[in-house]
Amino acid sequence: MVTLSLVVPCFNEQESIPIFYKESSEILKNLEQKDIICEIIFVDDGSKDDTAKIIEKIGQTDDRVHYIVFSRNFGKEAAMLAGLREAKGAYVVLLDADLQHPPLFIPQMLNAVSSGEFDCAGMLRTRTGDSRIRSFFSRCFYRIISKLTEMEVTDGEGDFRLMSRPYVDAILSLSERSRFSKGIFPWIGFRTKWFEYENVQRIVGKTKWPFKKLFLYSMDGIIGFSSKLLSVASVCGILAFLASLAVIIFSIIRKLVWGVPVDGWTTLICVISFFSGVQLLTIGILGQYLAKTYNEVKQRPHYLIKDKK
Repeated sequence: MVTLSLVVPCFNEQESIPIFYKESSEILKNLEQKDIICEIIFVDDGSKDDTAKIIEKIGQTDDRVHYIVFSRNFGKEAAMLAGLREAKGAYVVLLDADLQHPPLFIPQMLNAVSSGEFDCAGMLRTRTGDSRIRSFFSRCFYRIISKLTEMEVTDGEGDFRLMSRPYVDAILSLSERSRFSKGIFPWIGFRTKWFEYENVQRIVGKTKWPFKKLFLYSMDGIIGFSSKLLSVASVCGILAFLASLAVIIFSIIRKLVWGVPVDGWTTLICVISFFSGVQLLTIGILGQYLAKTYNEVKQRPHYLIKDKK
């Protein structure tokens, strides 16, 4: 008997949950007619609206629905991890409740993975509807992280994917506290089949990922999956030393050969400002890696559960 689990992280999605449940139920109904046992796992990431009450109410009327309610907001990465730990299916789907990940693609993804040729089926969304600035920075991020981590991270790749049980177990075997799924997915390997689909706008509400939050998330991912920024700090130090050495030699030659006096305060302030900037940059990079290490050493849980079914 084939079993399928839908893992749905939620944060302030009280308006979209009923619509998502209705659409996904239609898809699951068709799958159940093919003797596929399905379940939906909602993970409420400390919502401040009525999201928890809505999923609890749905869970009371539908035995297929399970839910996990966090004690506070721990972030989407923690919500996805909790859902994957709870999922019992031989196949597991990760998708958002705002319907930007349309459930109608689930049968197509399931066919690709259940054939045995692939371990994961992922959806690549186009940039339709995104602003040019957002699209530009997104493409830059994917290129940068691919080069820094030496892993192939595909442009448009997201969390919307259907995974086999071995694939899910491999993800769960990674216990780091600072999780970055876009790096974890390619790191574990396995065979992935990609499908492209047109970007879908949110049906209700506003995005929970403004530019600032996306930038910080991307920096966490780069630091968590690459140590090359430490090399960048070292290179900056070497370049700064060579630049200062060149300035010193130039000043001595100019004084001895042409008799030109060495500039005073302007040169001094520029040199001090330059080296101060380099030092702050390298200290900041080291501090970010130290902060990651500090979080790992504390061994705190990824999340705390307030209620579950």
